[in-house]
Amino acid sequence: MKLYNTIMSYFWLAVATVTFVSVTYLCITEGFEKYVSNYVFSFVALATFFVKRWMMKRMGNHTQFMKDQANNNEAE
Repeated sequence: MKLYNTIMSYFWLAVATVTFVSVTYLCITEGFEKYVSNYVFSFVALATFFVKRWMMKRMGNHTQFMKDQANNNEAE
């Protein structure tokens, strides 16, 4: 599951990058007013990347806490 989460995290980063570059190209070639609203998709993908990364760290810390707690209960 960790590999899947890592792959999906970088997938969202790639989507954000490709979307940002594509929208920037379209804004330059066809007009800024026409495509400026599409930057939202890039920012949503980037936010998804950071939230996923944060949740992965949080889950790792929680898993470690649960292991430590189980080891403390066995020692007693």
